[in-house]
Amino acid sequence: MNRIAKLSAALIIAASATTSAFAAPETYNVDPTHTFANFSYNHFGLSTQISKFERSSGTVTLDKEAKTGAVDITIDMTSVNTGYETFNGHIQGEDFLDTAKYPTATFKSTQVTFDGDKPATIDGELTIKGVTKPVTLTVSHFANMPHPMLKKDAIGANASTVIKRSEFNAGKHAPYVGDEVTITVSIEAIQN
Repeated sequence: MNRIAKLSAALIIAASATTSAFAAPETYNVDPTHTFANFSYNHFGLSTQISKFERSSGTVTLDKEAKTGAVDITIDMTSVNTGYETFNGHIQGEDFLDTAKYPTATFKSTQVTFDGDKPATIDGELTIKGVTKPVTLTVSHFANMPHPMLKKDAIGANASTVIKRSEFNAGKHAPYVGDEVTITVSIEAIQN
């Protein structure tokens, strides 16, 4: 092999190694059948009520090498499930979620902070009833693995934050019905 051929081969090998060392971000689509936002609050000091939203959509972007990511989630607020049909309608009224005017809520991340190879916190902007506030989701569980049935790369996570519903113009009956609401998101997403 002559000198130019050897140099060309070395450059090709070096370029290949460099390309694989800088993996591109991967995008995952939210699996709506396994992604739910739950919310819980104190009800008159008697109990902690737990409800959920049945429909969500969005994407998660993850760059494992750079340890960066992004989350963009939309929650269908009309899909609220309190376990009681009458209350589902009541909570969608103007004093609470006002789903006639604001049928969705959104979360868009601004920063994902990693602890080792796993996301630990996700800072972002939460919009409910047209009001946007910064929140930090604390990640309590994260997994990245091949989906056993779909045979595609998948991620799963559980994360939570606490908000004051009065800050989103949904504070009726506070403080008797707790102003603080814990939002917990269980998410599964499949790589495109």
